[in-house]
Amino acid sequence: MSFIKQQFIEAKELLDAFLSDDHNFMLIEQAGNIMAEAIRNQHKIISCGNGGSMCDAMHFAEELSGVFRENRHPLPAIAISDPSYLTCTGNDYGFESVFSRFVEAVGKQGDVLLTISTSGNSINVIKAAQVAKNKGIKVVGLTGKTGGKLAELCDVEIRAPHSAYSDRIQELHIKIIHSLILTVEHKLSAQQ
Repeated sequence: MSFIKQQFIEAKELLDAFLSDDHNFMLIEQAGNIMAEAIRNQHKIISCGNGGSMCDAMHFAEELSGVFRENRHPLPAIAISDPSYLTCTGNDYGFESVFSRFVEAVGKQGDVLLTISTSGNSINVIKAAQVAKNKGIKVVGLTGKTGGKLAELCDVEIRAPHSAYSDRIQELHIKIIHSLILTVEHKLSAQQ
């Protein structure tokens, strides 16, 4: 039982480290403002990540386009997660291009790209951010560890405190994602 409890203690320590820096909450608000502004101007949010981070990208998009806590109009968000698209593009252009080609095809100036990478060094996520920057698409990044190469491509980077394990970073990322959704909803409802 002590091994199981230790997992919760480690998660709490990471959360406490994040909570101790108020700058993190300014970044979440800044990212939420960028996303709300894009939606207000008839643009969309595209999200991407690998593995568990793809699940987080999908979770983010479905909560915005579906419903989160309260009934409201659906908001334009889509995760790059269609298996036929991913396998087709991966087969023809390589796995490193699966997100960037989607952003190239569907992304428009004024959109926002939410990138999720626990290391900040996922090549396919970095390439998507590069394409987004070239198209005038703002990039919000959820990262961990040092922020990696993705950090320098983000308009707003929200970094989990250092952890040796991706699952700890992902646990914090889902809290940030829920806070982003609430911030976007709050900003949009305040302007109605």
